[in-house]
Amino acid sequence: MLDVAVVGAGFAGLHLLHSLRALGFKVRVFETAADVGGVWTWNRYPGARCDVESLQYSYSFSKELEQEWVWTERYAAQPEILRYIRHVAERFDLRRDIRFNTTIDSARFDAEADAWTLGTTQGESVRARFCIMATGALSAARTPDIPGLADFAGQAHHTGQWPHEGVDFGGKRVAVIGTGSSGIQAIPVIAQQAAHLTVFQRTANFTIPAWNRPLTEAAQADWKAHYAEHRSRAREVGTLYDYTDRAAVQASDDERRHEYVTRWNKGGVNFVHAFNDLMVNKASNDTIADFVREQIRRTVHDPVTAEALSPRGHPLGTKRICVDSGYYATFNRPNVTLVDLRKMPIESITSSGIRTAAGEHALDAIVFATGYDALTGALARIDLQGLGGTRLRDRWAQGPRTYLGLMTAGFPNLFIITGPGSPSVLVNMIVGIEQHVEWISRCLCDLRAQGHTRIDAQVDAQDRWVAHVNAAAERTLFPLANSWFLGANVPGKPRVFMPYVAKIGTYRQECDAAADAGYVGFVRSALPD
Repeated sequence: MLDVAVVGAGFAGLHLLHSLRALGFKVRVFETAADVGGVWTWNRYPGARCDVESLQYSYSFSKELEQEWVWTERYAAQPEILRYIRHVAERFDLRRDIRFNTTIDSARFDAEADAWTLGTTQGESVRARFCIMATGALSAARTPDIPGLADFAGQAHHTGQWPHEGVDFGGKRVAVIGTGSSGIQAIPVIAQQAAHLTVFQRTANFTIPAWNRPLTEAAQADWKAHYAEHRSRAREVGTLYDYTDRAAVQASDDERRHEYVTRWNKGGVNFVHAFNDLMVNKASNDTIADFVREQIRRTVHDPVTAEALSPRGHPLGTKRICVDSGYYATFNRPNVTLVDLRKMPIESITSSGIRTAAGEHALDAIVFATGYDALTGALARIDLQGLGGTRLRDRWAQGPRTYLGLMTAGFPNLFIITGPGSPSVLVNMIVGIEQHVEWISRCLCDLRAQGHTRIDAQVDAQDRWVAHVNAAAERTLFPLANSWFLGANVPGKPRVFMPYVAKIGTYRQECDAAADAGYVGFVRSALPD
């Protein structure tokens, strides 16, 4: 029997394997794909790129790794990130404890043995004392249920399940459905390849230019010389941005504009940290949203298209803020058309294209940039059964419930990495992953030292944590948007704000305090001799 079974060989799974193996645990990782990489194995769509600067989007557990790896761009593209992950697997000899081409489709807790039995799609079973779900917050790709999809005679691809061999759009009539992060990245690149590109947009999103550029040796050397300071700060705030302690409502119109122009010209998500009240004060948020809409009008030549691309109805930052390379300017190209689905909804997909109320668009290929069943989707696809055979998907039918974002009551010895109830997608994912790996590693060591074979979350502690997470979200503007943070992109999914909006440093203190106090909020026990 294994000590620990880990599901997923992305950033989280690799770090767990490296950490727990070094602590003497017998660990095995199970991965659907043929190699390591997680989301970066599947997200190979044109323009796929991280929106966290590459020098930050990296592991901190090895000082040698930090210094030896050389990033080429400010924002790394998918191929470079995948090379990095594969380098880590090779450098630390991780592949020997990973079962590739293996999909876990069930996991059942045996209360008499304090162990999990995991089943694979190949009919195999694996026993482990502890099970850790490193399945990813954004890994369960979702294609909308549009009538007639199966009838389409052309190519159809989802950005989150992109063919490894790539797709040639040369000379083709292409549609992209969706203008979230993946759509905003893919659209400018596909527009350069396709004979004609039609973008079907339901909701306009705020996106900030990346102004991506090569990383100079000098800039990289300077960052690496201060890596310890950078990492220490990131452990508190999540991602290293230029924060300000001043509120937008305290600044004059000229001062606000100067700040917005400066940050727009610098590029990246740092734009939303121009003032400290932008995510809690609607009037302040209106000033930065108006500035972005002004930039759209300056960039997009056709005023009707510019207005359609201008986000309305949700504050800036309450949906995932996007980072782009030439997105708005792409709509000035003669081979690009924008279809506003709020005015002309899709009625059906036909064998030859997409039909809206205004008529049919003839197409050779459709790209679904329609996102994921975020935070809970990958877990819901596994038949997870806890105490008494209770299924996790049933327990979470009214919304996910966790204690500290780490465990859910009634599912002993089951840990979740960057899931609901943790900062997760609201911070640099690598920083969030490392915090979880460190806490779980400590927890397993403490259980082993004290002779415990089981740990479970207490229901009352879980209830308090869920209420705390909800209350924290309600103090912000986040609930004003129908975002995937709330599950609003999945029909029938309960509207619950899933991430914890506190800074990672605050969250770390809360998790550590529970452990320091003897794992308050958890119940530990041992099998009888």
